[in-house]
Amino acid sequence: MLTVVPTTPEALTVPEVMEALRISRFKVYDLIRSNELPSIKIGRARRVPVDSVRAYMRDRLEEAA
Repeated sequence: MLTVVPTTPEALTVPEVMEALRISRFKVYDLIRSNELPSIKIGRARRVPVDSVRAYMRDRLEEAA
């Protein structure tokens, strides 16, 4: 039986978030610490759900309007 893995990630690594938002590693962890960017830990790995990144961007756009 073949199991299909989604081609689009559900969660991003910190470097992927850095690239997506064009911000520094420090700023990503600062947003995580302040709960502005929700994340989860899987073992020692930190992952940020894609929906969290989208919600963060949407909130920033609403604030700017």
